[in-house]
Amino acid sequence: MGLYQIGQRICRMYLSSKYKVEVIGAENLPADGGVLLCCNHISNLDPPLLGAYISRPIRYMAKQELFEKPILKSLLPKLGAFPVRRGMSDKQALRKGMDFLKQGEMLGLFPEGTRSKDGKLGKGLAGAGFFALRTNAAVVPCAIVGPYKKGQPLKLIYGKPMDFEQIRLEKRSADDATAIIMDEIGQLIELHSKEVKSTLT
Repeated sequence: MGLYQIGQRICRMYLSSKYKVEVIGAENLPADGGVLLCCNHISNLDPPLLGAYISRPIRYMAKQELFEKPILKSLLPKLGAFPVRRGMSDKQALRKGMDFLKQGEMLGLFPEGTRSKDGKLGKGLAGAGFFALRTNAAVVPCAIVGPYKKGQPLKLIYGKPMDFEQIRLEKRSADDATAIIMDEIGQLIELHSKEVKSTLT
């Protein structure tokens, strides 16, 4: 068992012991081939939650500053993360992300670029649309719904893969493609937020 699988098992045990985690739509994730997994971002626990309950490993972009810390510098790459400079167009990180997708791996993205302070879905950055348009990877929207409070429901929803073929033919912009992805994530959040609220009242 590799380090990623060990970390995955530990995260799953921790998250399941603390929250009432419900995974919905895991069958929507392709078993192989490149997958761009796009999710809302409400907590630092989002990355481990996103990958803890599925068999396929996920690659993540992580801010460059984390790779400057002694322990994390060697640990993060073993857990599938690679650095990205925030606040600028990091061409090297974009190329690396594209390479992973073309090699048939799964790339996890939080299109908003940072955690939402109020829990509401923000505007997505162009990076998600860039990957969706420049590769043939399956684009899977994902939503995390719940308050991350001990003992309360926490839903992890994987939506159905989105078809971007027509959008590529229309030569739409990366911003347009990201907006379409964010709209799909928003619909998942709206649908399942009502269910979570009903269990809390």
